[in-house]
Amino acid sequence: MKADKSLIDRWRRSEVLLFGGSAGAFKILFKAVSILPPGLNKAVVIVMHRKKNHQSEIEKMFSLNSRLPLKEISDKDKITPNAIYIAPANYHTLIEKNGLFGLDVSEAMWYSKPSIDVTFESAADVYEGKATAILLSGANPDGARGMLRLKQAGALTIAQNPEEAELPEMPLAAINAGAVDYILNTDEIFELLQS
Repeated sequence: MKADKSLIDRWRRSEVLLFGGSAGAFKILFKAVSILPPGLNKAVVIVMHRKKNHQSEIEKMFSLNSRLPLKEISDKDKITPNAIYIAPANYHTLIEKNGLFGLDVSEAMWYSKPSIDVTFESAADVYEGKATAILLSGANPDGARGMLRLKQAGALTIAQNPEEAELPEMPLAAINAGAVDYILNTDEIFELLQS
């Protein structure tokens, strides 16, 4: 990460960290959750494509590995710093202007519910330039439109280097849409999260 001062300054000013990912993103998210420090002073929101009606052990696995409290989002949960929130399956997760999460049951987007675009777009409206969004491996372009909206609102937008992604379509779609400020290797993402 060549000690990019602008990148680090924008990261430190962020009030929310948004992760989007699908197939191939689990291992990276698992490690990211483990290295986030207790005094992070940001809310962390993870939107990962999940199978419908599939009971998942993701929350349990992540929370055993995390130094921050972690929970699956419920409708009208208050968003607080120094906590990790995971978007539930079968709902779209919205960030509302009153500092709460909203869950929405409308149609799947890119065959996915939760949709990364839905969460990212709502975050752009609320956090504007005080957000950092990181888009990881995935097999469809979900997240690209939301990343573009975040970038236009002044947020810091980062894509995993597609050459390192297990499935490059998701970060590549965001890059091709002009939605990405930085393309980082996985190790550089981990380095930033600890800076």
